Amino acid sequence: METTIRTWSRSAARDLLGRARARHALGSDALTERAAAPERVRAAYRAARDATVLAELAEVPTDRIREVSTGRLRVGPVEAAGFRTVAQVLEATAPELEAVAGVGPRTARLLQDAARQIFDAVDAALTFRIAHAPADPLATGLVRALHAHEQVARFFDAWGERLDVDVPRLADLEQAGAVRGTLVRRLFAGRDRTATADAALTDLDRTVEGLDRSGVTDALRRLDQALTGTPDEEAWRDYELRAAAYYTALGDLVDLGVDVEAAEGYLPEEVVHQVTNQDLDTSLLTVSLRGYQAFGARYALVQRRTILGDEMGLGKTVQAIATMAHLAAHRRRHFLVVCPASVASSWGREVAAHSRLPVRVLHGEDRDDGIRAWVADGGVGIVTFPQLGHLRADGMPRPALLVVDEAHYVKNPRAQRSERVAAWCRTAERVLFMTGTPMENTVDEFRSLVRYLKPEVAESIDPAAGLAGAAAFRRSVATVYLRRNQEDVLTELPELVQVDEWERFGRHDGAAYRRAVLKRSFADMRRAAFVEAPEPTAKLVRLREIVAEAMDNNRKVVVFSFFRDVIERVLAELGPLAVGPITGSVPARRRQELVDEFTRSPEPKVLVSQIEAGGVGLNIQAASVVILCEPQVKPTVEAQAIARAHRMGQVRTVQVHRLLVEKSVDERLLEILGTKAELFAEYAGRSTVAVAPGATDVADTEIARRIVEQERARLGEEPAA
Repeated sequence: METTIRTWSRSAARDLLGRARARHALGSDALTERAAAPERVRAAYRAARDATVLAELAEVPTDRIREVSTGRLRVGPVEAAGFRTVAQVLEATAPELEAVAGVGPRTARLLQDAARQIFDAVDAALTFRIAHAPADPLATGLVRALHAHEQVARFFDAWGERLDVDVPRLADLEQAGAVRGTLVRRLFAGRDRTATADAALTDLDRTVEGLDRSGVTDALRRLDQALTGTPDEEAWRDYELRAAAYYTALGDLVDLGVDVEAAEGYLPEEVVHQVTNQDLDTSLLTVSLRGYQAFGARYALVQRRTILGDEMGLGKTVQAIATMAHLAAHRRRHFLVVCPASVASSWGREVAAHSRLPVRVLHGEDRDDGIRAWVADGGVGIVTFPQLGHLRADGMPRPALLVVDEAHYVKNPRAQRSERVAAWCRTAERVLFMTGTPMENTVDEFRSLVRYLKPEVAESIDPAAGLAGAAAFRRSVATVYLRRNQEDVLTELPELVQVDEWERFGRHDGAAYRRAVLKRSFADMRRAAFVEAPEPTAKLVRLREIVAEAMDNNRKVVVFSFFRDVIERVLAELGPLAVGPITGSVPARRRQELVDEFTRSPEPKVLVSQIEAGGVGLNIQAASVVILCEPQVKPTVEAQAIARAHRMGQVRTVQVHRLLVEKSVDERLLEILGTKAELFAEYAGRSTVAVAPGATDVADTEIARRIVEQERARLGEEPAA
């Protein structure tokens, strides 16, 4: 359809040209920021990193320079002159060093060259983290630079292609239409130039209206406000809420020193080659992937039927979503996620937040409608283990990818839920088992998971073969098992400080413990330290002290216990400070609401949870203090609970306080569980075997029986078994 060219009056032309110039200025500034924002991040990073290195060198005596110098460099005179650390030598000017008696230009240069060598060595070994220090101008500068970079990147993801066309177009049309904007130009323009100006202004009017109607203009104004008007406090708040995204952006711009072999799970070279050659289409993702996460998604695509065993907190869910998004971009329609009820809501949130894939809820009240929509239109169907019985594989669409979260739930092949999962495994094109704990007690549990996926690989896993060495084992499971650990790939992960808080029984809890031993009640022995008593027990007193200190330091706390009555005692003790409880009887949606309430609270609070209800699937990184009321029978349960807080996105050092009582079941549990934790770390954690795993196979019921009998013997009730 041909466009009618309008004849423009001087006032209308001037108004339009003014609006166009304002939009052109905003667009030009945004295009400038696209190039400038990454460079500001790099400069701020380098400044913060240099300051961190210099802070370390401020503790290194100047005498160290003598050790790295190639000749007989005299450092005594500069030390005597007050240059006592390597940092002071580095920061000194040449005239300052040359002013020292016995130090000439050549010696000054050699001193600083040697100091620079030490600087470079410390810099190369440094694991950089953004210090959570709003008062530090360098840390604040880096957070602000990353915040601006994030805003710019988000804007250009949405509007970049349009801006690249429309900003130059605005400039050209403004210039061509300017004749109509002033009286002098109108008088001397001539008919042809005036007609050309009218055509340009008509086109310019369309372009400006298009920018306004589409939302580009408003987005440009928001970007300008974010870049110029964001207070430091707001940038820090955003960083705390989305630290993982900040580090992902930083890792895209600078080398954070991630160990490449570790990020690739120490897989054999030929497997790595296949994986890295696999294309990964991220067009349906709305989140940036870290390098190791992209590798995990590619691995799942290449190997087709695999276990993703990444340590908790590394983003297994995002890797599964990326795998589904790639397949959806290649015209696959149906995907199925099977998970515990406690994480079903989280799955729906994560898929919606990180991709453009439709979510179908195949459990709960809307189950039937969800199943019909999934069958007809596809998408990511989410179903819980208990509800899987209502979704039989026969006659249903074939999933392009079946994801089984917390896959260790199906380690017993004879369980009903395991049989249902197995049926779907046989149907699906690809299968991805996700578990950070592929083995809790025996190597056979790991083999049973592999058997669902690649039976021939499962049969080749002989526990005794672990003695052949790490490389042999890695090679044997390379096509089915990928695991990365936090310390290997999350260079920014803050320190984890674990403290065993040893207490002694008092009169009331000691009497409760002895009664529990007499009646051979393992459960009562474990919770005797929190017995109802006229005065607080030792563990409860210590818990209150830890919470008080955390509140003083503006830290949020999460308290875990296996026992519901212990949780009730803690809630009563903490009063209004407590949020919760999260227990097995609390619906999954409500659990997430409690976590959200805890996270959003501007004041420090204490989230109280049963360990098996809140220790799986929930992100509780708002907490930086974790209190474990008692040691757990499975070390993996403790590890999962701690990983709710010590995970990607955590910005503070995480303190873990394990409450223990001397000469009790707590001591006995720690002794026995040491071997089980070692088994997991050696066999499943690193995909290696250093000892014969069968030697540490201790069932939970056997642990309980053994501890009860040992405690009876210690208390003089009967001889040890």
